[in-house]
Amino acid sequence: MSENESMRIVHCVRAPIGGIFRHVVDLATAQTAAGHSVGIVCDSLTGGDFEAEWIARVAPRLAFGITRFPMRRALSPADIASTRRLWRHIAALRPDVLHGHGSKGGSFARLIGTALRLRGLRPIRIYCPHGGSLHFDRGSLEGRIYFAIERVLERMTDGLVFVSDYERRSYVEKIGRPAVQTALAYNGLMPEEFEPIEPGPAAVDFLYIGMLRELKGTDVFIRAIDHLGRRGVPVRALIVGVGDERDAYETLVRDLDLGDRIEFRDPMPIREALPLARAVVLPSRAESLPYVVLETLAAGVPLVATHVGGIPEIFEGHVGRLVPPGDVTALTDAMHRQIADPAEGVAFAAAMRRSLAERFTVESMLHTIGAFYGRLRDPPGRGRASEPAAVDLDGKPLGLREPS
Repeated sequence: MSENESMRIVHCVRAPIGGIFRHVVDLATAQTAAGHSVGIVCDSLTGGDFEAEWIARVAPRLAFGITRFPMRRALSPADIASTRRLWRHIAALRPDVLHGHGSKGGSFARLIGTALRLRGLRPIRIYCPHGGSLHFDRGSLEGRIYFAIERVLERMTDGLVFVSDYERRSYVEKIGRPAVQTALAYNGLMPEEFEPIEPGPAAVDFLYIGMLRELKGTDVFIRAIDHLGRRGVPVRALIVGVGDERDAYETLVRDLDLGDRIEFRDPMPIREALPLARAVVLPSRAESLPYVVLETLAAGVPLVATHVGGIPEIFEGHVGRLVPPGDVTALTDAMHRQIADPAEGVAFAAAMRRSLAERFTVESMLHTIGAFYGRLRDPPGRGRASEPAAVDLDGKPLGLREPS
């Protein structure tokens, strides 16, 4: 089966929020346009009105729609019941491809895909970590548990898709050298997302947009705003997003007496949020390949970001502009430079916008993953000419090892 032949594809992801769900929706929509029958299964416990409206818009475009089941974030006895519900739904779709995203979505996809094989079906089982369990430290108890589970699940995996080379290297370092074929497929943007955006007349100085949690460095951003004020640079900021730790961050803002300088708003599309500020700050302590970085720079909006995950791959040749994660002083310095010389930030964002248009597109992402599916469905030796085991955006082989 080649990448151009019609396939029945089911994507499994836990949280219908953030960059991971953006990746899944973009891929599913592009695969549908390419002639495949596609569906998504995701959690019903996560997300609010913004996510519900997003799902309602996307679901009718997909042949198998978007179906939601309870999926808890942490390992839980409830996972047994969730697996049964997912099994019944997915088995009825008879997928050619089960593509799991994130640690929980990847676990469900591979376990159910393996069970379907025992029933005589032959779905290819794909796993894309999107950071997920790879964010754990190797020395932590949680890390050791999750990495051990990943090693077991790799035996039920036909192929691994990484969204950054950083993610691939982390997998090798923490879980081991894969015994299955791999592909690197960068997150991609739509052509219209490269249209530049100008700040509105009432724009604040800085925007934070994303999940509100320690991993994303929301606290570092708030403290940097406080430090700027102590330097005599009282800036205004907007925080857009939700998360379990939002109440704690609102309390931190009150404790630092920043209520008149930092406003919180619920989630909104990023291209609606970008005109509300003159620059964006991504203060994350850990990332894979964040869409916020791509979307901001593609719009030509200045960005201050940390040196984590795959962000240096986006800033190819300019990694010196990135800030150490968790360093309030360094983040404050970078934000101060943006305030002092906003024209330089705008000029750099415009240059990065042109670079991204050549490297990070949905079309390239679709081609890479489609070629990988085709390779796994029809490996060499089944009467077809040999194809690359896995390819990057330039078509170069990236497989770490052939299947044993």
